[in-house]
Amino acid sequence: MDWTQIERGWPQYRLSAKRRWNRLSEKELLQINGRRDELRAKIQQAYGIDRYEAELQIADWAYEQDEPAHGEQHGSVQNQSQTLQ
Repeated sequence: MDWTQIERGWPQYRLSAKRRWNRLSEKELLQINGRRDELRAKIQQAYGIDRYEAELQIADWAYEQDEPAHGEQHGSVQNQSQTLQ
């Protein structure tokens, strides 16, 4: 996912980020406000990891934001097969 979309929609992505990095407080997530460099720095600090590892985690998380929810995907396939019968 393009980071610009995450930055613009940060209020929606913040909960997902909280689930991924549960050591980050709500206050920190509000301060991050979608800024990738701020997120990286907070992850590094909270988890004691280097910049490279934090960037890998962010990239993985951002990629996951693009994937459809498992239930939605499964439901749409199921609905299509019911329609064909």
